[in-house]
Amino acid sequence: MSRIIRGGLIQASLTGSTERPIEEIKKNMIDKHLNLIADAAKKGVQILCLQELFYGPYFCAEQKVKWYGLVEKVPGGPTTSLMQETAKKHNMVIIVPVYEEEMTGVYYNTAAVIDADGKYLGKYRKHHIPHCDPGFWEKFYFKPGNLGYPVFKTAYTDIGVYICYDRHFPEGARILGLNGAEIVFNPSATVAGLSEYLWELEQPAHAVANGYFVGAINRVGKEAPWNIGEFYGKSYFCNPRGKIITQASRDKDELVVADLNLDEIQEVRNIWQFFRDRRPETYDAITKV
Repeated sequence: MSRIIRGGLIQASLTGSTERPIEEIKKNMIDKHLNLIADAAKKGVQILCLQELFYGPYFCAEQKVKWYGLVEKVPGGPTTSLMQETAKKHNMVIIVPVYEEEMTGVYYNTAAVIDADGKYLGKYRKHHIPHCDPGFWEKFYFKPGNLGYPVFKTAYTDIGVYICYDRHFPEGARILGLNGAEIVFNPSATVAGLSEYLWELEQPAHAVANGYFVGAINRVGKEAPWNIGEFYGKSYFCNPRGKIITQASRDKDELVVADLNLDEIQEVRNIWQFFRDRRPETYDAITKV
């Protein structure tokens, strides 16, 4: 009997102006996502991933301490706790990307993973932190992740998380595969321009190289006053052969749903024995350069 999991991805635009109070921005975005999560439940989604920093704008387009007001504890913060209740209500695994506070002044770009019974399973902290002009001032806000590349054993399958800029680095993607991930989710906030052509190249390549499914999520729209570019959506699932099997539009809020046949992982790995044929004893130079 095939192991088929119904996966979902949510891409969404910012609701309203960035000039509003932070709590208002946050509430409006959470309310929008609760409605989309309910839609996902109606469509039978079992594992759902939200976009990077889902409850606010991509505030890294500027360097202002104002946005430190979005931080929360993980677990125990209000958003993680709310999503635990939501996951249990819908019997749905939910990956929840938030702005995490470890202690005052120590903050991470984090995704909490919540099981279908509402249990908090753990978190992934983004490792690779970009800092470049224009508009990606992430080192002002985030420390690099320090929790490794965990794989979370959910009610439905084993999943990994890789956040946005991480996708440009194959090393962590490989480790997630070696750690047993069958689906890797990459919640992102990326704009049209320099890296758009890589959007449908790098992550299917990770899927092929490691024999797993990938769910890639990107937000949509322009966010004033920064206007660093258009978040072009195009969220998708691809299979272990690197084929994009379903994809969203580039300009509207959307729920992407796909049935993922996890038996394809075994089929692909029986043909492409990349894990068997690795030569890790020859790779020391990677960590010495």
